[in-house]
Amino acid sequence: MELNEKQIQIIETAERLFAERGFDGTSVRDIADEAGVNVAMISYYFGSKEKMMEALFELRVGSVKIRVESLIKDESLSPLEKVNMLIDEHIDRVMQKQCFHKIMMGVVATNKNPAILKAANSVKIRNAEVVTELIKDGQKKGVFKKKIDVILMMNTMVGTVSQTMMSQTYYREFNKQQDMPDEEFELLLKRRLSIHIKTLFKAILTNEA
Repeated sequence: MELNEKQIQIIETAERLFAERGFDGTSVRDIADEAGVNVAMISYYFGSKEKMMEALFELRVGSVKIRVESLIKDESLSPLEKVNMLIDEHIDRVMQKQCFHKIMMGVVATNKNPAILKAANSVKIRNAEVVTELIKDGQKKGVFKKKIDVILMMNTMVGTVSQTMMSQTYYREFNKQQDMPDEEFELLLKRRLSIHIKTLFKAILTNEA
């Protein structure tokens, strides 16, 4: 789905409101008022609030499939380097788009809207399928182990990053980093997450752990 500038503005407004108030607590009228458009325009572009949520999923994670496909074709990188790049890019996405990932966690946790859960799962399955192809490529080259549960492996990354982002205050307090400037703390957290997940993935994927 190709989105124009106005559609992206509406989706990003909806994203912020969904994160603040929840999906059920946000009306199409709320989104229209905040975005400075009329309700008819939202209906014309998306049809419904659920379809708007689907468009949000595509905007935020739909490009992962294209990115992985390009990595599979890149022979200048080793299979593990490709996986490591995906790890760093996932961490960057979550840290830059925390509103979206707060919404995703809410969708999975509440499981109240089957249509939205189905849309989210559709995007996730599509991405998992192409990551599976990347893993298979590493297996063919003798770099990765033969038996890999791709979904559990990805859940390890997604769950670790999401839980860490939701509990940043706890992490800072435990590590006595309350006085550290926010930008410095974010860089530190990003680096530690990257090292931690890459170590886990190396153990899962290879015999070099």
